Amino acid sequence: MTTRDEQGREFDVRPWGTYLVLDDSQPDHKVKRIVVAPGKRLSYQRHAQRSEHWFVVSGVATVILDGVEHEVPPGHDIDVPVGTAHRCENRGSEPVVFIEVQHGTYFGEDDIVRLEDDFGRAN
Repeated sequence: MTTRDEQGREFDVRPWGTYLVLDDSQPDHKVKRIVVAPGKRLSYQRHAQRSEHWFVVSGVATVILDGVEHEVPPGHDIDVPVGTAHRCENRGSEPVVFIEVQHGTYFGEDDIVRLEDDFGRAN
């Protein structure tokens, strides 16, 4: 269930961790802070109307882009082009924290096509 933090920002607890919307005031981008719990992973998904740029703050993210695995350590980043199947996995013992910058024309949840999901949410 989506809630608001003490500053009024959108915050949600998901089966894999949490996210906090840092900025959604502009029509062409949205910024989130995402935390992936140890041993968890996001759904394998794609978007038709937005690209994403992920900057890893802490932990080591295992990022899958169209079936190709990339290890992304703290201080590094990776781009997720529009239409690319992607997921972030946390194979470590500490949370993975990354900043996600979405760029595009639409940022709604209905632009998520889940190809695989550990929590029964695949389309």
